[in-house]
Amino acid sequence: MTDIQALRATVQDLVAPAKGILAADESTGTMGRRLGSIGVENTEENRRDYREMLFRTAGASEYVSGVILYDETLRQKAADGTPFVEVLQAQGIIPGIKVDAGLSPLPGAEGEVVTQGLDGLRERLAEYRDLGARFTKWRALLNVGPAIPSAYCIETNAHALARYAALAQEAGLVPIVEPEVLMDGGHDIERTQEATEAMLLAVFRELAAQRVALDGMLLKPNMVVSGSDATGRAGPQEVAERTVAVFLRTVPAAMPGIVFLSGGQNDDDATTNLQAIAAQGAKAGAPWALTYSYGRGLQTLPLATWGGKAAAVEKAQRAFLHRCRVTSAARQGKYTPAMEKELSAV
Repeated sequence: MTDIQALRATVQDLVAPAKGILAADESTGTMGRRLGSIGVENTEENRRDYREMLFRTAGASEYVSGVILYDETLRQKAADGTPFVEVLQAQGIIPGIKVDAGLSPLPGAEGEVVTQGLDGLRERLAEYRDLGARFTKWRALLNVGPAIPSAYCIETNAHALARYAALAQEAGLVPIVEPEVLMDGGHDIERTQEATEAMLLAVFRELAAQRVALDGMLLKPNMVVSGSDATGRAGPQEVAERTVAVFLRTVPAAMPGIVFLSGGQNDDDATTNLQAIAAQGAKAGAPWALTYSYGRGLQTLPLATWGGKAAAVEKAQRAFLHRCRVTSAARQGKYTPAMEKELSAV
């Protein structure tokens, strides 16, 4: 029988005040593109060295409660032979694992995708738990276009998200449910809002139907932002007002926390939008913790600073700690642009 109390305790640790989650769950292919952008070869050793640099950053645990890992990384060891799971645990950071198997074209729905990975998931979850993972993540993705996302795509992905969440809780692992409305495209913020609201309504209907305990899970959604190619993109205040309004209409109060993804935003936008959402949530009396689960929003600067050079590791760790610190400040409503000038002092 699922130990709901244990799941609740892990959830509370993950959304602890001033902290958020590092998404370091890039697949081998995605990691290859990141490494390629700095001229570094995509080898197991280079992937290990980069992630070890992040995981061994002194002081990161002040701002990072958990790290989402990829299958390879959960099994990997640091250069000194210490399993990455133990490296994280020694700092008081909770290891998690991405469990979906990526995106596939949705049959009969041009331009839309569905997430794979339910086959054999029960057995994989048991193995991941034994390897030290305490929480999991599954991403569903909605493209936005003139006639999409369709109800068919929304319902198919919502059903899969809920099936995954139920299996994760059965295995004693906290599920993070990630329905992402992609910001790629020229759509305006109103279209993002419509798609986000439709997806969240479907997700919570399915979670209820499949008996998922909301107080033993987390939601990882997109912010309601304009498409990346939209003209006259909305500023932080409008993003915050629309985002909080959508979540107040769709997310039950039983949900302990919402951990926003950065979703391809640059560092400045990811930080200022989070700050505005936190402030708007407090103003509106939002019942959930509002925090972050960032990948690129925390990693872009340290990746570029590292550049694959051993001599640059300490400088890159300072850059990573800086991004963690300012993102944590944004979550607390304490971020100011002047903080970006403090990197040299970190």
